[in-house]
Amino acid sequence: MAKEVSQFDEIVALAKRRGFVFQSSEIYGGLNGFFDYGPLGVELRKNIKDAWWQDMVRRRDDMVGLDSGIIMNPKVWQASGHVDGFTDPMVDCRESKMRYRADQLFASKVIVDGDCLGWISLIESERMQTDAQLMAESMKRKSAKQGTLEPVKLRAYDELSSEEQALVPSPATGKSGSLTPPRDFNMMFETHVGALRDGSSLCYLRPETAQGIFANFKNVVDTGRVKVPFGIAQIGKAFRNEITPRNFIFRSREFEQMEIEDFIPPGDDSWPKYHTEWISTRKNWFSSIGLTSDCLGEEIHPQHKLAHYAKACTDITFKFPFGEHELEGIAARGNFDLTQHQEHSGKNLEYFDEERKEKYLPHVIEPSLGVDRTFLAVLCSAYAVDEIEGERRTVLRFHPRVAPIKAGIFPLVKNKPPLVERAQDIYRLMQRHWNVVFDQSGAIGRRYRRIDEAGVPFGITVDFDTIEGDGSVTVRNRDSTEQIRLSVEEAISMIDGEVNP
Repeated sequence: MAKEVSQFDEIVALAKRRGFVFQSSEIYGGLNGFFDYGPLGVELRKNIKDAWWQDMVRRRDDMVGLDSGIIMNPKVWQASGHVDGFTDPMVDCRESKMRYRADQLFASKVIVDGDCLGWISLIESERMQTDAQLMAESMKRKSAKQGTLEPVKLRAYDELSSEEQALVPSPATGKSGSLTPPRDFNMMFETHVGALRDGSSLCYLRPETAQGIFANFKNVVDTGRVKVPFGIAQIGKAFRNEITPRNFIFRSREFEQMEIEDFIPPGDDSWPKYHTEWISTRKNWFSSIGLTSDCLGEEIHPQHKLAHYAKACTDITFKFPFGEHELEGIAARGNFDLTQHQEHSGKNLEYFDEERKEKYLPHVIEPSLGVDRTFLAVLCSAYAVDEIEGERRTVLRFHPRVAPIKAGIFPLVKNKPPLVERAQDIYRLMQRHWNVVFDQSGAIGRRYRRIDEAGVPFGITVDFDTIEGDGSVTVRNRDSTEQIRLSVEEAISMIDGEVNP
């Protein structure tokens, strides 16, 4: 029986086929956890970042921007706690050399009428409970054990005792005793700065953009004419040596963040208001780029899972084809970071509040969002398959604001020079406004299908009425496939209203 192709597999295949995402250095076999963005991918990423910057920075009076370095003085990461504490629990299989995160490796006893037949193990997934039950039933059949199979009770590997861990089989080999005990694995990438390669030259690729903001807090206050409450926003690359990159670009080793540190006055009575406002602001923004409320959710971190300095954290989640996962974290971090950097640097980072007539280290609310995860959420949300006049159509229903290409311009036929010339004139005119494409190859229906699959929201067709009549063009809507006649000026105005709401 042929293996069923999931919707997510189809999306990944489309991403490569249409030039959204490629495996990095693919001609050399690739490198796990690293990706390149193709012609349509870079446009989609840029549009997502531009929309975020426009709404979170330029359209707000309380926000300024920053672009800090990827490599900073290593003392930054000592102060922030990353050198000692930025770790994941790692488990190795001694036979297969496979490596797993201990908190993503789950195991359970298989028990029939009180007797343990052995253990099963598998990697965390949305189907793991169902898959584990099937594995347990298979073990029972192979053992020819009669009786009632107890429900599988999965536990994370790092929650098991050392005696239990020794009995857990490796997911790679199915053999017990080959998995190592969990041990901490620091996820920061190391590098060296300068000619020497010793401890004095050791530096790190930043694992987050936030610390660049904290390290520059005083610089921004002194030069930016800002007053608390205010925020500093940054878009930039970050690097984490993930043990198990997975789900395409969802969890990778090189990624990009859109991050804000919103500096607010201290006090237990003030931060909940700011935290709640940011959750609402960010969910509304997701709606503005086409992520509907039915695919978004919220997950509130319980107190016992918060970092020791955090007062609260709420994740905005998205329903990906592989399950509901974090899209953006919104954390109330207190003033931990500024306190650490003030102590380790020996520099006074206090802010003087003229209205309150006091000095203090501001607290922060941190909305932190991954560009790549947002890209994947937009791609998954836009993907659809429908039928047009009995013909199967793959379409990406991108919101016009983030669509990589805003319009396709077509002469009805390519063998009529007046049609082609007029279409090219309109194409060059619209190029001044947005990224558009010109296509004269193939039947007009086939050209529509090509731009549908690339997520282009509008098709502009130049026909004989355009050059012989009133100059109007046919404007086709990607989602409804409806067509209307508009003047070129009206078409530009209509598309601009959709692209720049």
